Amino acid sequence: MTEPAAAAADVVVIGGGLIGLGAAWRLAQRGLAVTVVDPAPLSAASHVAAGMLAPVSEVRYGEEPLLQLAIESLRRYPSFVDELEQRSGLEVGLRRDGTLVVATDAGDREELSELHAFQASLGLVSSILTGRECRSAEPLLSPAVQSGLLVESDHSVDNRKLGRALLTATRQAGVRLITTRCGELIVHGGRVTGVRLEDRREVPAGVVVLAAGPWSAGIDGLPPHARPPVRPVKGHILRLRATSHTPLPTRSIRGFVNGAEVYLVPRTSGELVVGATVEEMGFDTTVRAGAVRELLRDARAVVPLIDEFVLEETTTGLRPGSPDNAPIIGEVELDGLIVATGHHRNGVLLTPITADLVTGLVVGETAELAALYELCSPGRFATIGAVG
Repeated sequence: MTEPAAAAADVVVIGGGLIGLGAAWRLAQRGLAVTVVDPAPLSAASHVAAGMLAPVSEVRYGEEPLLQLAIESLRRYPSFVDELEQRSGLEVGLRRDGTLVVATDAGDREELSELHAFQASLGLVSSILTGRECRSAEPLLSPAVQSGLLVESDHSVDNRKLGRALLTATRQAGVRLITTRCGELIVHGGRVTGVRLEDRREVPAGVVVLAAGPWSAGIDGLPPHARPPVRPVKGHILRLRATSHTPLPTRSIRGFVNGAEVYLVPRTSGELVVGATVEEMGFDTTVRAGAVRELLRDARAVVPLIDEFVLEETTTGLRPGSPDNAPIIGEVELDGLIVATGHHRNGVLLTPITADLVTGLVVGETAELAALYELCSPGRFATIGAVG
């Protein structure tokens, strides 16, 4: 799939995570010559994530604009996956089992009630369950679970399978992959005309899409006024494996445990993903023993049988956080450049809609999704502005 860097492209995408690959795939389907530049595709947050597609159960106060974007992306997910599986020949593990949010003490139960009221105020559908009803729905739950909230509209996907399918589909669509780090943007006369790789080779392009996650702000050649205000937000994730004596939960479980949050996401493969911490640690990716212990402790408070699972992997990822936790997608005050970053904890969920938004910007078809472009416009921040 790797080709010489000298070949010009209609579009160069900097970043080979789910966001970059999704955009590249859609752009190539429109007949554009697309090149993706990434030294290690699918190795960052896209590889580490749990794959929850849960805009309703994970809605947060003050993030109502993000909710609109997330719900629209979830609406597109089934058709996105159907097409991707057909084109790639690979299964991506989409599950439509819903999410069960549970509380383990009186304080957590109150928080759960407030979440239910907030969801209802936004017109979102969820059902309050007693502790007994929770255990009837999920027999693995602890006797300490006092109440629950069932969100049947939430989904999940195996993010690693999704990534492999996207990589295969982009290859089949003619996308070129260059596994050399992007050194800098090439700018002439106030316009981006391509990228210069770390080995000094150049890739001319009509449009550059910057989708490098938390590294997006550090690309050389990017003027200060056009730098997206993103930062790395560290998260620990554990991957466990069920045995013949340890059945999996039937759906994603999100637990409130003494004021902390933990989620458990089952896979059809027998894997159980447990996460995730939220830490402001810069670009540090070391695994802390204390974080692993806390995740296992809280997961055990929700599902005691977790002790019998095989712990297969402990890792960390860096989410690209923005000042308001919503993505930054759009044109900036540098002709020829489109940014697509800042997805924070929703990168997997927002992959389909981001791909469509980026494609619309490149081909000049933005009217249908005008309201969504406004929600994630770079112009909402003082440090980065929209063209015009």
